[in-house]
Amino acid sequence: MTIYRLFEEPIFPDPAEAEPDGLLAVGGDLSPQRLLAAYASGIFPWYGEDSPILWWSTDPRLVLRPERLHLSRSLRRVLDRGVFAFTMDTAFEAVIRACGAVSRPGQHGTWLVPEMVDAYVAMHDLGYAHSVETWCDGKLVGGLYGVSLGSAFFGESMFHAAPDASKAAFAVLARQLARWDFTLIDCQQTTAHMLRFGAEEMLRFRFLALLREAMSNPTRPGRWVLDKLW
Repeated sequence: MTIYRLFEEPIFPDPAEAEPDGLLAVGGDLSPQRLLAAYASGIFPWYGEDSPILWWSTDPRLVLRPERLHLSRSLRRVLDRGVFAFTMDTAFEAVIRACGAVSRPGQHGTWLVPEMVDAYVAMHDLGYAHSVETWCDGKLVGGLYGVSLGSAFFGESMFHAAPDASKAAFAVLARQLARWDFTLIDCQQTTAHMLRFGAEEMLRFRFLALLREAMSNPTRPGRWVLDKLW
């Protein structure tokens, strides 16, 4: 199969033409216009230092429908006890930089290279990228960020500096999105962590059909404010 090279126009080939590992295209830029076009088409950027920009559409795709969120008893107890406080969109740059600093098994360096951080901060400034922050005693101890279009949220990364802090942030996000009638959270790649939350693998064509439905709904731009959920 062909790996496409992108040029100036923020357009993408059909995701169905991706390689078996999900790689679809190389090059282009990280402008808001291109990123929005990518996410709306079920495509996301993922690359490392000393690499060109790589664009992916994985198959299968891991998806959580917010209303199907499953919480373990232990996490529910953490949330019920009020161990943490939560906010949305109050420390986006701190969250994304903390995600980039996380050491992950089998990973050398970070995929959150400086131009990626700048691109998502710009998306946040435009009201399309959002964060959830977890606080303990006034200190940022966990969080996550992603992109929102239509009734879809595209999860990008999370971090924790205290046990359960990132899990709690994800639970808060999913509960809030369900209240706002979001139809899917794109988890991109399969992990046991997300499966335990109730996410399901689906073939790309099913995911893209679900995504098209989500894109027909209005986007919720601007700064998000968290409801009192626990």
